[in-house]
Amino acid sequence: MRKILFSIGLMLLAGSALGADVGIPALSLVTNKDGSQSYTVTIQILALMTALTFLPAMLMMMTSFTRIIIVFSILRQALGLQQTPSNQVLLGLTLFLTIFIMTPILEKVNTEAIQPYMAEELAPLEAVKKASGPFREFMLMQTREDDIGLFVRISGGQYNTLEEVPFWIIMPAFVTSEIKTAFQIGFILFLPFLIIDMVVASVLMAMGMMMLSPIIISLPFKIMFFVLIDGWALVIGTLAASFGV
Repeated sequence: MRKILFSIGLMLLAGSALGADVGIPALSLVTNKDGSQSYTVTIQILALMTALTFLPAMLMMMTSFTRIIIVFSILRQALGLQQTPSNQVLLGLTLFLTIFIMTPILEKVNTEAIQPYMAEELAPLEAVKKASGPFREFMLMQTREDDIGLFVRISGGQYNTLEEVPFWIIMPAFVTSEIKTAFQIGFILFLPFLIIDMVVASVLMAMGMMMLSPIIISLPFKIMFFVLIDGWALVIGTLAASFGV
């Protein structure tokens, strides 16, 4: 978890620290020979602590979190269980599943950016570029070209290749594509439970039991069906496989 916090926070330092040298007295500003400016470690830490406040948004916009939590919410609605599992349980399961899926990317960020930066082999700006690379590759793999084209048209920019597309365009395109994919998966999950509801409602109407709510009868059948097919394992496995894990 510490790697996640540090790696994502490190990516937000680009606008606050450029080529800092360790060991410079606090609150000093040094102009380098090439014209760039170096800030003290104290300023970097302040910027890092400020960047940590953006972690919830970064977690949702740059990882698999969005797709997973939407699918789980639709699944709970399809089962007819309004508060079970609770929001805390779903969020916890989503968070740990996100860590599991994102582990290869985080390990790559740690190897290519964080460790060299901690060893003073990379300047902060270079470390940011190295750290953003794996996240950029992950988001491009999961984003539809139509969604990227939409935000490129909105921005008014012209880019010949995907490598030229800036990060601030890829992020909203990635989230839009993730929501679309999550709804597609949720639709497929909803169908078998919808069929159970329709069958139960038809049987009750044929028996003349108009006053009895079909939901009361269909709920235990849907729960039993979901348990018998080992539904949670199937859903989690499908979600992980959808990211190429």
